Amino acid sequence: MNGRFGKRLLTPLTSVLALVAALCVGAVVIALNGDSPIQAYGSLLAGSFSNMHYLASTLSSATPLIFTGLGVAVAFKAGIANIGAEGQLYMGAIAAAIVGIYLPLPGPILIPAALLASLLAGGLWGSVPAILKVRCSTNEVVTTLMLNYLAQLFTSYLVNYPLKAEGSALGMTVNIQEAAKLPILYAGSRLNIGFLLAAAAAVMIAVLFKYTSMGYEMRLAGENPTFARYIGVNTGRRMVQGMFLGGGLAGMGGAILVLGIQYKFVQDISPGYGFDGLTIALMAMFNSYAVLPISILFGALRAGGVTMELNTNVPSELSQVIQATIILFIAAQASFAGYLNDFVLRMRRSFDRRQKGGGEIGHS
Repeated sequence: MNGRFGKRLLTPLTSVLALVAALCVGAVVIALNGDSPIQAYGSLLAGSFSNMHYLASTLSSATPLIFTGLGVAVAFKAGIANIGAEGQLYMGAIAAAIVGIYLPLPGPILIPAALLASLLAGGLWGSVPAILKVRCSTNEVVTTLMLNYLAQLFTSYLVNYPLKAEGSALGMTVNIQEAAKLPILYAGSRLNIGFLLAAAAAVMIAVLFKYTSMGYEMRLAGENPTFARYIGVNTGRRMVQGMFLGGGLAGMGGAILVLGIQYKFVQDISPGYGFDGLTIALMAMFNSYAVLPISILFGALRAGGVTMELNTNVPSELSQVIQATIILFIAAQASFAGYLNDFVLRMRRSFDRRQKGGGEIGHS
């Protein structure tokens, strides 16, 4: 049982434990507030999955999270710590809004054009810190984090001045064209084909990393850049490509908000989808398939929190407490998993030595 195999076994376990611990912390907070944790969590689940309307709301909330979670996961697998999914989402959203408002095309062409624009905008924005890391050895954690604020300020300027809807008191654009709106999957909700696109993106990313040479080289550049360079892989190029793809996926999450939910770009359009995507990617261990159910879980926390607040005295902000607690436990899980893995290895070696010693004695 080598170290790598042990960590594969232990890290998913600690991810589950992080979620369970966060829910326990939430239960303590609810109890201290004088409410029943069982009733509160029951209302949260009912408001997320009890009927098709609630389920549609949950999946709609999960769709941008799937894209940002995938965006972070792809970049990390390619060796880039992408903390900038929030800014990439903003850039993708504004690009989709501009195309959806001003480009006079029929729907079958306009929607793909807007999605492509969001992918390019998010990808190019994400490529900047990757290029700086490869060329100048800058710390991508710092640059991606700072570019979040720059993207928010830049888009805020656009929707408050040159792109602002006439007569609006808030910073926002006019509505996109009807032809640019994403088709709805369930009547009476905002669940649209963006969810199907997100699921398809997760499958395509899994195929990319498992079955293509480009994906293999990206993964190798992230896991062992020294060996990758030794066998001739251009690690710098693969890192930039991984970050472009990751930023593009996060940008498409912004396009879903504009084309399928808000139907315009509104200042501060994201309630933190990019940062939630980072937590989701960490919980999923950067596995694109695992991003899907975890994103739906986070979507349920957002959608069901409103029902919980209506049926109990527990505010919907509890879902944010749970998410923040998950982040704390996820941050701690790496050290915990390492210690636990070392303990398992020591026990295994001790057992092997005893078995070997016993075998020698019996033979003599």
